[in-house]
Amino acid sequence: MKVKIEKICLPYKTPFSITGYTFTGADTVRITLIDKSSTGAGEAYAMGETALGIFYEGETMDSMATQLESVGQDISAGITHDALQELLPYGGARNALDNALWDLEAKLSGKSIWELLNLTPKPIATVSTIGIDTPEKMGEAALLAARFSNLKVKLSNDEPIARLEAVRAVRPDANIIVDINQGWSFAELKEYLPAAEKLNIAMIEQPLPRGGDDELEGFKSPIPLGADESCLDSGEYETAKHRYDVINIKLEKCGGLTDALKIVDLAKRDGKGLMVGNMGGSSLSMAPSFVIGQFCQFVDIDGPLLLVKDVDHGLHYGDGGIVNPPSSLLWG
Repeated sequence: MKVKIEKICLPYKTPFSITGYTFTGADTVRITLIDKSSTGAGEAYAMGETALGIFYEGETMDSMATQLESVGQDISAGITHDALQELLPYGGARNALDNALWDLEAKLSGKSIWELLNLTPKPIATVSTIGIDTPEKMGEAALLAARFSNLKVKLSNDEPIARLEAVRAVRPDANIIVDINQGWSFAELKEYLPAAEKLNIAMIEQPLPRGGDDELEGFKSPIPLGADESCLDSGEYETAKHRYDVINIKLEKCGGLTDALKIVDLAKRDGKGLMVGNMGGSSLSMAPSFVIGQFCQFVDIDGPLLLVKDVDHGLHYGDGGIVNPPSSLLWG
């Protein structure tokens, strides 16, 4: 089997801000596996040195490409999904490779990813993400996203309720979740909860810092709380389940579709809510996440909408944020 590794920068239409950081594009690594006349591809997004949290620090295009190159001989010799979980740690490199293996398996077998997993796919509705800006500009962005029924609003501890009120004022119809990206303290969470409840917020994602959220154990929030950075992979699920109502699965975090499916099984066992998220990237990154979206109450796979140009055969985003299953020409 031949292996091709590419580092690809995908520029954004406009800068995008979250707690503490602004991004102007998506740095990605793409791996293509070639076996006879069939190819399988996977893509992973690198948050880089300025990203949030313990896990994301230092994950760059160069570091992911280096990881993939280091296991080139193993890939060429043939590797299974299970073996890969031991060969590479969770993160972007394993994510790209694991998803490429799933794509290649589908192509070689002549079966779709849905047949391989015994699933019947259905369309899902993604959020449109509103980055941090002035309240006025966030309201304007929410209006521009009028065709999306679901919004994800990025907030920090800088006047979060004023920003949220601006969005809600222009979108009384929207189902809104908020993403704090570790930006609040426990005291701030308790302070902001009454107003968020009054504004009919459906879920609050990662309000407290990773490693600083033990105060959530035993805390009864009137709004479901979601774990993002606090649950990187299936190995961290058992701790996160005692602190959060919803688990946000990102394939870039957990290292691909294989571990993501394991988290799904664990969460279903415990009656936990599920969300599928994305770090960014093209439709090639979103396609495996679409599989996980089949199990989720909250879906965030709008990354390609930020890009100046998506990949060929990309996902289609229709009215209401409805996304149809990916074409096999794209992935799976």
